[in-house]
Order: sequence, then C-alpha cells, then structure tokens
Amino acid sequence: MRLSGSITALATPFTAAGDLDVPAWERLLQAQLAAGTQAVVVAGSTGEAAALFDDEYDLLLQTAVERLGGRMPVLAGTGQSNTAKTIRCTRRAAALGADAALVVTPPYVRPTQAGLLAHYRAVADEGGLPVVLYNVPGRTGCDMVPATVGELSIHANIIGIKEARAEEDRMEALLPLRREDFAVLSGDDPTAVRVMLAGADGVISVASNVVPATFRRLCDRARAGDAAGAQVLDGALAELYHFLGVEPNPIPVKALLALDGIGHGLRLPLQPLSSAHVAQAQRLHTAIRQLEERSRADAA
Repeated sequence: MRLSGSITALATPFTAAGDLDVPAWERLLQAQLAAGTQAVVVAGSTGEAAALFDDEYDLLLQTAVERLGGRMPVLAGTGQSNTAKTIRCTRRAAALGADAALVVTPPYVRPTQAGLLAHYRAVADEGGLPVVLYNVPGRTGCDMVPATVGELSIHANIIGIKEARAEEDRMEALLPLRREDFAVLSGDDPTAVRVMLAGADGVISVASNVVPATFRRLCDRARAGDAAGAQVLDGALAELYHFLGVEPNPIPVKALLALDGIGHGLRLPLQPLSSAHVAQAQRLHTAIRQLEERSRADAA
C-alpha cells in the first residue's frame, strides 16, 4: 500500500447529548468519498481518540470500513502510551478491517530514541497491520528525530511517517527517506504545499474535513509540480488554516462541521468554540462553502 495525496484526519461527530452521531459520521464519510479524498484516518487526535470508549472506537472503524473499504485506505489511530496496549489496539483495528495503523509516539511518557525504536519495531512485528509513524511533539512531549525515522523506515511493515513539525529543515532531513515502500506525509496544513512541492507524498489534513474537494485539487497540483496553481488554492485557504489554530484541535474544525449539520460538540475537557470566534466561524463557513462549490464544479 502506497499512501499519497489528500488524506483526512476525520473528526468524530457527537450528538447534543454527547453520544456518537452515527448518521452524521456516515455523512462525513460520504462527503470525503464524493470529494475524492485518497485515504482517511479514524480515531486520531482530531477524532478525539482519547475520549472514545472501546465500543465507540469499534463502531466508528467498522462503519468507515463498510462505507469506504476497497475505495480508499482506512487508517486507524492505535497509538497508546504503552507498547503492549498499542499492539492490542492495533490488533483490534486489524480485526475490524483497517488497512493500516497510524501510531503516534507514546504520549506523556517521553521515551528515548532507543525506546522509540523498540516500541515501533514491536508494534510493526506484532500488531498485524502496516504502520505509519506519527510525530507530533507539541501533543506528546516526544520528538522522533530523522535518524530514528531512518532506522525504522527500513522495516518491512513500516510504510510511512506523518510529520507534524513545520520547520523546513525537518522535512529536508526526512524527504531523502522516501521510497516506493515508505511515504513521507505532512501533518501540518499550512506548510503542506511547500513540502509536497519539495517532494513529500501528501498530507494528513485537518482542513480537509471541511474542504475535501479543494484539498484534493490542492494536493493534485502540488504533487504534479504546479506551484502556481497549488499556491493559489493555498492562499485561498490561508484564513481557514489560521482559524483552525485559534483554539486546540479539533475545537475549530468541529465548529465548522456543526454549521454543516455534522455533529454538535465535543467531550470534556474540550469546550465548544469560544464566543470570541463564533462570528469568524460563520463568515469563514460561507467562504469555504463557495470555494468547495467551485472545486466540485471544476472537477466535474
């Protein structure tokens, strides 16, 4: 399996009562399929994985596999703070039909680089799924350095990395690791065009929850080397990128999805979007709906 292009880190819709909103989840999946999204991640950090119970995780993943399986890869977030738990979660995702596991560096425990090597090798050997590494030190307190990624990239069952650090020198160090069997993916929407133009395979995106058709066009242009075309779309999304960072992810993106009737809130300790940003969300929602309509028309 080769991962590339526009990959969406899906948000998890909840009802006003705080339960899973399965019909809204199905609408979100269908919208991604219709827009040409090239893979999805279920129950990652954008999907509030830490707030999900086991039966909810299973239902989300089962539904995604039923709706999208065979049409695009379905990745499951399986990373835990402990290696044995990560292996168990990865095996459960495999049994539910996931195509690959997105495995974040173990949160909170801050392992050494040697610990990361041992952790990922064990998950790749014993989890039963191809593994995509995920480095996001701002959330986990642990930075997997490029030398460690290089050692892991030669493992037959480790197929790529999602790198969320935005510094240019980080991607410059990772891009030489790209091979047919190892993908380098951006995990940072605002810099994704830059790194795809430099040779990255694609992006695992938060923004593509709400602009999936536009993000597919952006990725196609960037990966084809159309710098001017990609940068035009990137510029049109600049306000969205900024808005998605005004409060912790996924608060802003879920506020925009709610305006589309997909979900009604978050789970504590996350709070709804603060009143200071509501007017911006409403104005931005109108603008991105128009952008999506143009993207769909252009693709038709």
